[in-house]
Amino acid sequence: MPHLTSTAADTTSTGVHTALGVPGYAHPLVAPAQWVELARPGTPLNWVVLNVAAGPGIRSDPRCLEATSLLRGAGVRVLGHLDLVHGARALGNLLRDAHRYLDWYQVDGFLLDRCPGERTLLPEVRRTITTLRTISDNAHVVLGHAGHPHPGYAEDANQLVTFSGPWADYRWSQAAEWTAEYPPDRFCHFVHGLPRGHLEEALRIARWQGAATIYFTDRTDCGGRVDPWETVPGYWDEIVSRIGTGVSE
Repeated sequence: MPHLTSTAADTTSTGVHTALGVPGYAHPLVAPAQWVELARPGTPLNWVVLNVAAGPGIRSDPRCLEATSLLRGAGVRVLGHLDLVHGARALGNLLRDAHRYLDWYQVDGFLLDRCPGERTLLPEVRRTITTLRTISDNAHVVLGHAGHPHPGYAEDANQLVTFSGPWADYRWSQAAEWTAEYPPDRFCHFVHGLPRGHLEEALRIARWQGAATIYFTDRTDCGGRVDPWETVPGYWDEIVSRIGTGVSE
């Protein structure tokens, strides 16, 4: 059983609906059927991340535009992938990529990946979020911390990724007590290397820890050599069925 704080455990009674947040599949040229599957009616999606080539690329890609247009036509929110490099990325470079995502793919917001979590870097991240919302008023901003940041980060973003890693770590993870002050729809958990037989256990952990946006996959990172998020899990239909029927409520 995972280590849990009493405050995080209390969130199990909220009745919030769990949905999927897709960290980003392989390029639509490589995985066309997977992108089409995301637009299937009834799929419980919160958002899908588009990462063309470590960002938006250097020119508009017609296959990516086709995939994102299909999703947005189905009512699915599409986020552009922006890498903060733990706070080392220049704001000007981020804004250049953000404009490309908006101009070329009409994204609905951004996943700020490798976002720092230290209190000292909070003002710079706030400045970035404020600037992004200046160029896109209704941008949905997700901060990809991978762990629990200073609680101040929750004041400005729509959502925080407070876990991103292997099942071996997730099953013993613990939610920070301050997260109980926010509703579950503020938090996201990404778990790779999750066997099918532990899917229900992982869904319970997400509920106990108060994370309403999840992505679970049986794919692994092979020691950091493979992106585990670039293809659908082997139990995709099962997880869609479990979440879509309200099993996580």
